[in-house]
Amino acid sequence: MTIVLASASPRRRDLLAQVGCDFVVMTSTIIEDNAQDLPPHELAVLHAKEKALDVFSKVQIHDVVIGADTIVVLDGQVYGKPVDENDARYMLTTLSGKEHQVITGIAVVTVDKIWTDSVVTNVKIGDIKAEEIESYLTTGEPMDKAGAYAIQGVGALFVESISGCYANVVGLPLNKLSDLLKKAGVNLL
Repeated sequence: MTIVLASASPRRRDLLAQVGCDFVVMTSTIIEDNAQDLPPHELAVLHAKEKALDVFSKVQIHDVVIGADTIVVLDGQVYGKPVDENDARYMLTTLSGKEHQVITGIAVVTVDKIWTDSVVTNVKIGDIKAEEIESYLTTGEPMDKAGAYAIQGVGALFVESISGCYANVVGLPLNKLSDLLKKAGVNLL
């Protein structure tokens, strides 16, 4: 049995490696559609499940596939990865001075069953000056992050507080993932 991470995210790879998980990476070809009319946690779980199932169709029958999708939600509006610099600027300006939710949907797929769940973490962003946003955009960091910031990178300068799972904000809530993997017969310890 091989554990397969259905994600191109280096942050998810780092988190799994941090806990000593032996895994391989296979990127899904699923395109995330954040415009679907679903509650945000269901949307994140749907994307995670679609990614995991896409990759599961390409692996050995006894493998276990992990899919994940992280979104940022402010006042019911879903923010995925910015499409360009203007979109990133808009997201950062909108999140400035406000608390939002980071939601990660997780799916664990085996030949017999699919386990899914989601985790919500509240994040408070401090007031960000326009020139700070412009400077941050020049780093390139916001461009492949939900909500256009990285709590584990330079974006940490904007995070005033969090309530909940830090690893969730990075992109993979390890505690919840461990619970789902146990149900699939996989122990990380």
